Amino acid sequence: MKKVILVAVSAIFLSMVSCKKSEGGNKEIIQSESSETSVVDNNGKIDSVSTSSSMTEVNGQKTEKTSNIYKATDGTLVKVIFETTPKESTLSIRNNNKTFILKKTGSSGKETTYTKDDMTAKVTQDSIHLIQGNNIIELKKTKI
Repeated sequence: MKKVILVAVSAIFLSMVSCKKSEGGNKEIIQSESSETSVVDNNGKIDSVSTSSSMTEVNGQKTEKTSNIYKATDGTLVKVIFETTPKESTLSIRNNNKTFILKKTGSSGKETTYTKDDMTAKVTQDSIHLIQGNNIIELKKTKI
């Protein structure tokens, strides 16, 4: 009988110790998020835009993601994510459940170029020109 009580008390004690959660979490990961939800134009009116960004730091290496909504000339909305890591910078374009990921290949003062296979994206401050073969698609940053 004493053995049964001793085993039961030991099991309860071990389960209490093993279920203790650490409130500190993983100290090697630092994550911060920010979201820009409004911009004041020249007339003083507030324009809402769809931009969000996040920065994650793992073992001292920072990864930054910025997400924007762009509108094509035909009215189609496209989600564009810019991701910068210590190793590379990429541009992800998502439309109709398809995602195209292009790598940064060059940058001048006002224009950054991303490419993958036969697709090229030329990014300026508020627009993207997608070039694939003879097709050129213009995307403009939009307000939602």
